Amino acid sequence: MKRIAAVAALLALAACSQMPKYDRPAAPVAGAFPHPGAAAGTAAADLEWQNFFGDPQLRALITRALRANRDLRVAVLNIEQARAQYDIRRADQLPTVGVTASGSRAPNASGGTTQSYTVGIAFSAWELDLFGRIASLSEAALAQFLATEEGRKAVQVSLVANIGNTWLNLVADEAQLALTRQTLQTRDESLRLTRMRFEAGASSELDFRQAQSLAETARVALAQQQRQRALDLNALTLLVGEPLPPDLRTDADIAAVRLPDLPAGTPSEALLRRPDVRQAEQQLMAANANIGAARAAFFPRISLTAGLGTVSSELEGLFKSGSWGVTVAPSLLAPIFDAGRNRAGLASAEAGRDIAIAQYERSIQSAFRDVSDALAGRAYYGDQLQSQRNVVDAESARYRLSELRYRNGVANYLELLDAQRSLFTAQQSLIQAQLATLQNQVTLYRALGGGWTAP
Repeated sequence: MKRIAAVAALLALAACSQMPKYDRPAAPVAGAFPHPGAAAGTAAADLEWQNFFGDPQLRALITRALRANRDLRVAVLNIEQARAQYDIRRADQLPTVGVTASGSRAPNASGGTTQSYTVGIAFSAWELDLFGRIASLSEAALAQFLATEEGRKAVQVSLVANIGNTWLNLVADEAQLALTRQTLQTRDESLRLTRMRFEAGASSELDFRQAQSLAETARVALAQQQRQRALDLNALTLLVGEPLPPDLRTDADIAAVRLPDLPAGTPSEALLRRPDVRQAEQQLMAANANIGAARAAFFPRISLTAGLGTVSSELEGLFKSGSWGVTVAPSLLAPIFDAGRNRAGLASAEAGRDIAIAQYERSIQSAFRDVSDALAGRAYYGDQLQSQRNVVDAESARYRLSELRYRNGVANYLELLDAQRSLFTAQQSLIQAQLATLQNQVTLYRALGGGWTAP
């Protein structure tokens, strides 16, 4: 009973921890975002990406990427590695049990030989965690494991957003190509008519060369856009992690693409749901636990080695006539002089905790800026897009009037060509404004922590 009481007392002492109490640092940002989000709606972190992106082909691409993307695969493997490290630390809290067997033969004083055989079960050097050193290391490993899980979610959030934005780039590429082909066809027809007028002496060579320059400029734009589309396809292939389906179509009307409007909420609600912020907090918890392990190093370490076995001079009678016995060999190591090693270890752990605090606060500030930038885009892209539509309407009317004036001989050909050039530029800018508006919505979805819901 005395031995049982002693073991119970040791186990009770093992609950002692030297870890400082963890308190989440205050967020070093304003209490509200500078621009409001939507008045109502589902929070981004609660909105699955399947419900945010409406195009079936885009959803299929994201599904393929979650299976084949190599960055996400590495993040998942990092989780497995961190889980194994945590299992190692947790196993340190339990004794290692093994089977021992030995045999010996030696001469004795009577001129013969003495032989001895031993077999048993041994507990090797089990450290009694009286001051929480191993428990602190286990807690740090657990926090690192949880941090890698949040890191995987952060990788998935970025992957989903990048695929969405790249797909929108391809939709915009198709719109630009359609516009440029139509413009080139119109300019080629205008060049043909101008050449006929020039050859008939009805127009000058200057008009012909201006029409030729305008048509070749459209060909230059067409080649540039074809190259950009090929680059965007390559980028999408890398994100997906495998060849794209041969029947992939990205010719959706960019003006008809719709994405949900998202509420921002308060920073304290929105930012702490981002996986990268939660990852930084788990790393801070791991650094805090390391301080407990460094503090425990100042206290004595008690290790216990024990065994249960039988000894016999005859191998055949080892389990029948052998003598059974229990051996217990505790050992204690108390630091007296270590040349400042433990103190330096504690200082390093405390500095690591301070670094983790700064990194956590930095992640909060970066997240706040990401959301603020996206909300600023939400506040002003609508006005920009409407103004650009007005520009296209005005340039379209100007082109019709210039063509009418030229046909009636009121205006010269240069005025008509300038109207064509301005209309083409305005139409290109409208597609870019539509693309920027949609991509800003995807960026806001990512900035608010949307897209990590497990498939």
